[in-house]
Amino acid sequence: MTRKEKYAYILQYFRKQMPEVQTELEFGSVFQLLVAVILSAQCTDKRINQVTPELFRHYPDAKAMAKAEAEDVLEYIKSVSYPNSKADHLVRMARALMERYGGEVPSDMNQLLDLPGVGRKTANVIQSVAFGKSTMAVDTHVFRVSHRLGLVTKNDDTPYKVEQVLVKNIPAEDIPRAHHWLLLHGRYVCTSRKPHCGKCDLKGVCPSATLSSSGGGTDSQL
Repeated sequence: MTRKEKYAYILQYFRKQMPEVQTELEFGSVFQLLVAVILSAQCTDKRINQVTPELFRHYPDAKAMAKAEAEDVLEYIKSVSYPNSKADHLVRMARALMERYGGEVPSDMNQLLDLPGVGRKTANVIQSVAFGKSTMAVDTHVFRVSHRLGLVTKNDDTPYKVEQVLVKNIPAEDIPRAHHWLLLHGRYVCTSRKPHCGKCDLKGVCPSATLSSSGGGTDSQL
């Protein structure tokens, strides 16, 4: 099977299995989505959804959060990973939004990347989920699944390289959903340490599943 055929097969599978798919983060505005995505770095969506309701009750928008201090925000996000740095990022991000964009979240990549706490993955999520752009956010799940399925090569050893290959090979109209397809597959099926190859419908085209069944194992680092 060529790489083009593999992409076609895998994408068609996901189109049938998850025709309608979206982020599992809960939010009520683009600003709240940005906050949730910043908080979700190296943390589960489940945990973020547990802390954001109270956080958003006190700071529903950039205007409210810009008036807070980092220690105020910290009280509501203590249970997430790296709470101190994230609290600082959120307050500075909200102030930047007020100063530069009247409290509105921009859709431009460079403008997003200039915001405190916003990296390329976060910017891509905002562009895709909030603004419907064909951008591919590569988190640990997308990175791992892309390698295991053979959608990218070992030489594609950074999130940016993986992003570039995926965007090149996935039709633009599928890219916003493809991020979620790969992410959810990695979260619930192709998990890091113990992938559930036995219940994976893609095992027939997955080189990692072939290695696993032959005793070679699956690289838990991907």
